[in-house]
Amino acid sequence: MTQMEEAKRGVITEELKFIAEREGISAEKLRRSIAKGHTVIFRNVRHDWIKPVAVGNVVRVKVNANIGTSRDIINVEEEIEKAKIAVKYGADTIMDLSTGGDLDEIRKKIMKAIDVPIGTVPIYQAAEEMLAKGRAIIEMTEDDMWKAVEKHFRDGVDFATIHVGVTKEVVEKMKKTKRIVGMVSRGGTFLAAWILHWDKENPFYKDYDYLLELAKEYDVVLSLGDGLRPGGLPDAGDELQIAELYTLGRLVKRAREAGVQTMVEGPGHVPIDQIPAQIKLAKIATDNAPFYVLGPIVTDIFPGYDYIAAAIGGAIAALNGADFLCYVTPAEHLGLPDKEHVRLGVIAAKIAAHAVNLTRFEADFKKDYLMSLARGRLNWEKQYELAPDKERFIEIRKERPTKTEACSMCGDLCAIKIIQEILAKKGEED
Repeated sequence: MTQMEEAKRGVITEELKFIAEREGISAEKLRRSIAKGHTVIFRNVRHDWIKPVAVGNVVRVKVNANIGTSRDIINVEEEIEKAKIAVKYGADTIMDLSTGGDLDEIRKKIMKAIDVPIGTVPIYQAAEEMLAKGRAIIEMTEDDMWKAVEKHFRDGVDFATIHVGVTKEVVEKMKKTKRIVGMVSRGGTFLAAWILHWDKENPFYKDYDYLLELAKEYDVVLSLGDGLRPGGLPDAGDELQIAELYTLGRLVKRAREAGVQTMVEGPGHVPIDQIPAQIKLAKIATDNAPFYVLGPIVTDIFPGYDYIAAAIGGAIAALNGADFLCYVTPAEHLGLPDKEHVRLGVIAAKIAAHAVNLTRFEADFKKDYLMSLARGRLNWEKQYELAPDKERFIEIRKERPTKTEACSMCGDLCAIKIIQEILAKKGEED
């Protein structure tokens, strides 16, 4: 039985118990949320060496990091290192988005290298196998698509992005809707092009019940993909995005009735003032399904710094109900990220998530309280101990040596040091 089915029966599974203890919440509270579909647990029944992770409204906001080869750059060991770096700096999950090389081997190696849940986009494999045969992506058959999904589920992926909402109806709307950027979702575009070429319905939508059967067999969380997400600020909130969102809301309901765990993916580029409304609309449309956002990126004019724009958007999104932040790296819109890009992307997204988590969980706020205490006492050893990125801490401290116990920014002019000395002197005189 799936985690959702067990929760509906009132059962506290081992995975649920583990997560409740880790999150510092009652197992019963978590069980009720899972039973309603407001929280999901990532753990494929065939992926038994991972630490399960929960995403939803009663647990901490989580962070995902994307890694994977491209058709231009195929270096499996490099991608494994990126995955390890991402986990080291706080990524709760990893998505393997590989599109070049032996995708089966790459996926299995990455899964064996880390102990966090893994997500994939199976249609990438179906598309890559077409290209490897010297054929066009639109020549994929329905069977090709389903084989890719089954293979990924069987291999143990814990969640999978399936662009079920890219329907024939919404693709018809695309012909009449003007967009500045168009479609930016790879998986969504593959399906839209296939639909236009064959004049047929999206197989995953048409045979959604079969998708639910597969997901239920392995207890894979279906991440209902936002194939029509805005790829630029002017497209945010348009008819295509909202039409897909409401389709996904109906599909969430069907999945819950079948006992299948689902979450919904959200927009990429959204003006900062529109984020609260977009998140709240998504929660209404999907009956509080866990919401997974890419960023959102709040400005389009800073290539190389999109990870900062995404962290700003991610914090606002999480504050308004987003549950899962997909990191964005400095390489976004420019190229395949390297290891340093991955590190920076994870840290930026982690800052966004933590900024919200500390307002909800006492244990998270305590970390900041202890850091404030250490700074007030100029206790550098304690600050180092509390710092998530210790390498960066040491790097800057070594580059800027000081002759005093303060930092090299102020030295003898340190405000903390001066007031402490004055207060101490006054205390002695009194």
